Amino acid sequence: MTKKHPEYQYLELLQDIIDNGSDKPLFFNDVVLAEYQQRGEAPPSIRSVFGRQIRFNLADGFPLLTTKKTFWRGIVTELLWFLSGSSNIKPLVDANNHIWDEWAWKHYQMWAQKHAPAEAMDQETFIKKLAALPPTDPFVLKWGDIVTIYGRMWRRWPAQDGREIDQLAWVIAGLKNRPERKSYVVSAWNPDFIYEMASAGQHSQVPPFCHTMFQFQVADGKLNLGLYQRSGDAFLGVPFNIASYALLLQMVAQVVEIPPGEFVHSFGDVHIYSNHQEQVKEQLTRSPLPLPTVKLNPAIKNIDDFTLADIELIGYEAHPALKAPVANVGGFVNKK
Repeated sequence: MTKKHPEYQYLELLQDIIDNGSDKPLFFNDVVLAEYQQRGEAPPSIRSVFGRQIRFNLADGFPLLTTKKTFWRGIVTELLWFLSGSSNIKPLVDANNHIWDEWAWKHYQMWAQKHAPAEAMDQETFIKKLAALPPTDPFVLKWGDIVTIYGRMWRRWPAQDGREIDQLAWVIAGLKNRPERKSYVVSAWNPDFIYEMASAGQHSQVPPFCHTMFQFQVADGKLNLGLYQRSGDAFLGVPFNIASYALLLQMVAQVVEIPPGEFVHSFGDVHIYSNHQEQVKEQLTRSPLPLPTVKLNPAIKNIDDFTLADIELIGYEAHPALKAPVANVGGFVNKK
């Protein structure tokens, strides 16, 4: 029998949401609602299912979706930013990666509207200002910092005694020395950085971490990685997430010298936004193409030494890109 293409798992997830999902409204704060009103648009809703899982064996190829062209350079530069431990979007802006622009701008805009209306600016102007200023400029240091982001939790988790814990470095050291252990978990879920629970100075408009935790496990001489994602934007976000964590698995596997095995992706609430439905229908008419491969520079033995030039995507063929608006869900009501 011919083996089923791994990408059908993702396409079947989309169909599952369409067929079995529940329709739900979303919360939007005043800044985001104003943006929709200015464009004459109604805010989107979602259709979602709960508790799903897909899995990809890296021996079958690298799981970068082929039924629509996916922004590979954006995936890689974002992951390298996470691995750096930074919470400031300035390195992403300088790399022409604008995935996180709106979160920083929204935080600034809410402050400006309340405290300095003359200094309010649209998102494009705000990002151009960040791009033009040096990384050490006070404006960049304050307003480019979105405070609560994966890299900070992975690499600089703030401990009660003042330390910053590098969870990923601990995992890598453990995998090198005791690969049989089952405790190699990296958590991003830090209640002290979730807006309603956060300490003063640690709350931001970024919502609670979607990628809650991930775990490495070794079996049959292969390194596996499992991600639990509490919330997944199935059309725009999940394709990025699949490729990002598969790449992380491959990078860590090289560093610890254990061949990569499976990436297992588990979801809580996984959903399709109402303004993505036509694009999803188009994607479901397409058949997957052969998966590409990813080649890493074999000289890299430290997770902190990877650069964009050390990661090569080979043989990627895909159907045309499908564009859809990013739905910025708006964070929380400012009560502090």
